[in-house]
Amino acid sequence: MVGYFPLFVEYQERLYAGGRIKGSRWVKREGRPSDDEILSGRLIDRSIRPLFPKTYKKEVQVMATVLSVDMENDPTIVAALGTSAAIAISQIPWKEVVVTLRVGKIDGKYAINPLISLMVGSSMDLIVSVTEKSILMVEAGTKEVTEEEILEGIEFAQKEGKAVIKFINEFAEVTGKKKETVPADEITTELKSKIKKIAGDKLEEILKEMALHEGSGGIYSEVKSAVIAGLSEEKPDIVAGAFEKVLKEEARKITLKGKRVDGRKFDEVRTLFGEVGILPRTHGSAIFSRGQTQVLTIATLGAPSLGQLIESAEGEESKHYMHHYSMPPFSTGEVGKVGSPNRREIGHGALAERALFPVIPTEDKFPYTIRLVSEVMSSNGSTSMASTCGSTLALMDAGVPITSPVSGIAMGLVIDGKDHAVLTDICGMEDYLVGDMDFKVTGTAKGITALQLDVKTLELTHAILKEAITQSKKARAEVLKAILATLKEPREKVSAYAPKIRVVMVPVEKIGEIIGPGGKIIKRIIAETGAQVEVEDDGSVNISGIDGAKVDAAVTMVENLVKEVKAGEIYEGEVVRIQPFGAFIQILPGKDGMVHVSDMGEGFVKDPNDVVKIGQKVQVRVKEIDDLGRINLSMNMDPTKDKPKEDRGPRRESGFRGNDRGGFGGGRSFGDRGGSFGGPRRDFSPRPRFGSDRSSGPHFPTSRLADDGKKDFGR
Repeated sequence: MVGYFPLFVEYQERLYAGGRIKGSRWVKREGRPSDDEILSGRLIDRSIRPLFPKTYKKEVQVMATVLSVDMENDPTIVAALGTSAAIAISQIPWKEVVVTLRVGKIDGKYAINPLISLMVGSSMDLIVSVTEKSILMVEAGTKEVTEEEILEGIEFAQKEGKAVIKFINEFAEVTGKKKETVPADEITTELKSKIKKIAGDKLEEILKEMALHEGSGGIYSEVKSAVIAGLSEEKPDIVAGAFEKVLKEEARKITLKGKRVDGRKFDEVRTLFGEVGILPRTHGSAIFSRGQTQVLTIATLGAPSLGQLIESAEGEESKHYMHHYSMPPFSTGEVGKVGSPNRREIGHGALAERALFPVIPTEDKFPYTIRLVSEVMSSNGSTSMASTCGSTLALMDAGVPITSPVSGIAMGLVIDGKDHAVLTDICGMEDYLVGDMDFKVTGTAKGITALQLDVKTLELTHAILKEAITQSKKARAEVLKAILATLKEPREKVSAYAPKIRVVMVPVEKIGEIIGPGGKIIKRIIAETGAQVEVEDDGSVNISGIDGAKVDAAVTMVENLVKEVKAGEIYEGEVVRIQPFGAFIQILPGKDGMVHVSDMGEGFVKDPNDVVKIGQKVQVRVKEIDDLGRINLSMNMDPTKDKPKEDRGPRRESGFRGNDRGGFGGGRSFGDRGGSFGGPRRDFSPRPRFGSDRSSGPHFPTSRLADDGKKDFGR
């Protein structure tokens, strides 16, 4: 007998659904599922799993393939509804129909399944899966909304979902197949009695140990082995399953009597601890502990060009804020396979990412690509919430000016008919063994930023959920207090090891002067300064590098390239060409002016070579800019001594060295990343979805304004 229900949900998007071909030059076939596809599959799985009978152990596989998208309706919601309808008409047994709906709040009004374009202005992206009477799954990313708004949104989804449930039921009546008979439970009351007799008074001791340590081992393994050996006439897998069930029933009985297995009160949070600056060479790091759960989060800052490109049937988007989560086997005291992130790790990373998304500064205020990585050091429940808290501290330690710190807490539930208990800060055992609910809530002092709810029961009502979300608010405040006690606010400066970024705004028509023909000018800036230079279509120039002095040098060169020369200004220029009537001086990169022989000294100058040499540095004053845009210079700093034009002698030749112009416009990236000097960057078409699993990262706007034309970051 399989000890779990083997349900597999696969969600996949075909690029042809949006009329697209994969951008890779070598690979055109869709490859491994993207994070977005995995998260959509998890969402569907969590919505339907509680509805299957506990004794049903046949393999069930759901495959939702997106064949066509209209760019305005989220295919994930359609896939979830299609899954419910498909199972409803199949012979697979399940308890009742579930519907999944998206709720937005636009201009103060709730809306069901709004168009993607309208979700940009929504204060919440709330996805709710409900049956006729129960809440099964909630997923949300919100802009610091209140608990009341969340509850109203869920209630709105329950009300609107009834029409869809009725439709699917009618559809199943017409086209459905007869459901399979559900197998009888092989775990009998008699078998459980035998297990209790063998285990004796060890059951409570096992539960106390499990409450303090997530993972197998210790007295749990010893007693389990003894039980299996003592009931050798029974199937080992049946006995093992019955042993787990006995432990669960015993723990639930203890809890419903008003006492948690680990001795805490229902609303009590475990001991909290935080520390920042753990790692010396990273840009920001923090460790956050809650009981035995401990997570280390590292923040890394990079240039804007280091954002992640995401390709889907609906287009391409660029992410400049990412959170990744890793939970190695040693965190629960076990050994196991280590490789690519599993679906759980991707889901937990997305939840923490979504939790912090509303407080991440916009690119005009902080033009960095931000990557967070949470490493689980030790686990005993809700590592995703510890990741959220650790990420808040790591961001502040890195000097990221987040608008508010974010805290998070995991809530649980034990329910048996009329009796129930809402548990704050559930430990691992209360999640996977005892509880009927895993409800994660994150937010600032102002309001909620993200939610994730999963259940194992059909008894979760709106009233119980209200109790849980109200109780979570108190716990979040307590956790937030511990965060602020560790680090009150973001550091004033980014780490010395983080890149320094400055943004210079230039007129769009001047972009070609910065790039130069074939990238000549910008390549020279990079070679001479060692800084990375990125030019965007809107005229913003991102200049970054570890050495602040080199960044400043690159900024000066860019500013000089677009600087408008004015009469009366004084420059130190270089002699680049000498003619019989004067010398040509480069006063700015790509900008030359001429000093006539009459302006080289107070007396008569017969040959300019007697005064200046090629490559010599000389101080000159701009006398005028003539009608043809030519720059006339003088080596005499006193404008009152300028000679009249008729006394200046021979005129300059018309074909003098001018500006190095040309090249091409459009967003380009140059520097040690090996960017291409030809052709435009890709046209990004971001998905305008807020806060859902499918858009867990922000899309920064490309248009930025600066009062003085430039901004400093990481100084």
